Amino acid sequence: MYTLHIANKNYSSWSLRPWVLLKELGIPFHEELHRFLPDRDGRSFSNFSPTGKVPLLVDGDIRVWDSLAIAEYAAEHHEGVWPAAPAARAWARSAAAEMHSGFMSLRNICGMNVGVRVKLHEISPKLHADLARLEELWADGLARFGGPFLAGDSFTAVDAFFCPVAFRIQTYGLPLGEKARAYAFRLLTLDSMIDWYKAALREDFRDRPHDAELATSGTITEDLRAPEKA
Repeated sequence: MYTLHIANKNYSSWSLRPWVLLKELGIPFHEELHRFLPDRDGRSFSNFSPTGKVPLLVDGDIRVWDSLAIAEYAAEHHEGVWPAAPAARAWARSAAAEMHSGFMSLRNICGMNVGVRVKLHEISPKLHADLARLEELWADGLARFGGPFLAGDSFTAVDAFFCPVAFRIQTYGLPLGEKARAYAFRLLTLDSMIDWYKAALREDFRDRPHDAELATSGTITEDLRAPEKA
């Protein structure tokens, strides 16, 4: 059985991607959760991960790091990770790669913080551009392949790559059109996403750098997380 190393569910968007993918496809794995360290230097998890980061998938003697590489490794061994049809598969891989390397303003301004609700100070031009591209991309996939998921009627890796965005939309109340909001809601109501969300709210530990980032972007209007343990 695979072992998937992840970090705090409240914050770790990169961990969420392979976790929700494996869950939705029914691929068994053992979860190892590691807390972000207060004095982390970018290599907090170097005792088990080549990059000192998560996620990391372990399959026997094989270690696979980076969420996109994990998705591709899973696709080599399991059906359904990517769409079967060549056109849908090519589109899904392209959209997942765009999310993997792009949308920098969305990432930087709206870091994943599952258990809070935040009112942004402003929607900057760069964030507005990212949201416009997000809507365009989602609309294209849903129209091209018929939905209800981005590349057709089944959840695949491209949807997993946008699951952290769905949490960001919920946290920050991001202004999107009806179709984009409906797709985000579809992701949020997946059984695996509900399980992740509940676990994130139960976490009674915090990562100060992640929480501090919120103050530069907006004001917390609601905190739904379990109280922090001293």
